[in-house]
Amino acid sequence: MLNLLADGRRRGLRGVLATITNLTGSGARAIGTHMAVLANGDCAGSFSSGCVEAAIVAEALAVLTEGQARTVRFGQGSPYLDLKLPCGGGMDVLFLPDPDMAVIDTALAQLARREPVSLALGHSGRIALGPVAVEQWGDALRVARTPPLRLILLGHGAEMLTSLRLARSLRLAVELFSPDEEVVAAGKAEGAKATLLGSAASPPELDGDCWTAFLFLFHDHDWEPPLLAKALASDALWIGAMGSPRTHVARQTALAGLGLAGEAIARVHGPVGVIPSARDPTTLALSALAEIVGAYAAATQ
Repeated sequence: MLNLLADGRRRGLRGVLATITNLTGSGARAIGTHMAVLANGDCAGSFSSGCVEAAIVAEALAVLTEGQARTVRFGQGSPYLDLKLPCGGGMDVLFLPDPDMAVIDTALAQLARREPVSLALGHSGRIALGPVAVEQWGDALRVARTPPLRLILLGHGAEMLTSLRLARSLRLAVELFSPDEEVVAAGKAEGAKATLLGSAASPPELDGDCWTAFLFLFHDHDWEPPLLAKALASDALWIGAMGSPRTHVARQTALAGLGLAGEAIARVHGPVGVIPSARDPTTLALSALAEIVGAYAAATQ
């Protein structure tokens, strides 16, 4: 959403940042969810399954014309009597016309550096970074934004490319490490950063922050221990490797042989996935990614 506002600025288009500030009853989106609307009607984000987005765009364009921020109720208790939310609840949306692009640019730069962002949104139309403004303004909403989930795939075989393509369909940032030249070439063709592994004895450095997941998809498990040790040295959100329960016990033994402590070894999930004994590549990829996305959602709530 913030990217659309920055793109609009480059195109000479004014924009509106719309944010859910309050909910009554159940809602499809959480408080703090954003939509962005440009003066030409382009928009990004959603507040429902399609029942309210057109009204959000229309309201945003009216706010642009008036040039004043305002909060509008949609659904239960709304002046728009013909607009009902499917959940039966109501939501208040704050419309900020022409938000300070210096703040937007700084927020985008922080997220690009994989740093979390805290935005303060004032009902009078102000926007700022950090929680201090919330305390000073008194009427502001604090919205936390975390870097997007990044997935690092390591391995070979059909599971690698199936997982890559599924992750790309979810718009995840994906990196790939494999000893298979064909897998690396296919990964690059899919638009992923892909690195060819030379030998298990000389693993590359693996950079994983607390919004990064490592998924190991090796059939030759001799590749795993030194690479897992590198991943475990990071702050990664989630680390897991495919294989049977017996394979996982052997993996734990190999990691202990490298001198890793039991607490570190316990960070490695295995067998991975929410579907037990997934055999075909597509089911395994879906099963593993469901577990990973669930871990990210839990960590960012």
